[in-house]
Amino acid sequence: MNSRKITDPFDVKFEPFNNYGPEIPGMSWKKITYSEKTGQGTYILKMDPGAKSIPHKHLNFEEFIMLDGELIDDDEKVFNKGDVVTFKPGSSHSSHTKDGCLILVFMRTKNKPI
Repeated sequence: MNSRKITDPFDVKFEPFNNYGPEIPGMSWKKITYSEKTGQGTYILKMDPGAKSIPHKHLNFEEFIMLDGELIDDDEKVFNKGDVVTFKPGSSHSSHTKDGCLILVFMRTKNKPI
């Protein structure tokens, strides 16, 4: 028996993003292996045009791959399609997108809202 799962990130049903409690307007996700209990795993994050994440602190490494669009960090650094981004434990930030984006996120623990 094969236990393989294939996910097309451009053809999934997204749910409102509620990883920090209340839903964040303009953000939605598709959990692939992500566990809300442990904060570990992988998910696809979709941000609609004009969406903004809440400020948060990384308690462990977080990495993501920009699948489409662009994301702008609070220091104005722009992440583009194809970029692989790593945030170290202890770092904090928030991000926004002007035109929308699609991100593949790898989490090692849940972030802490600040």
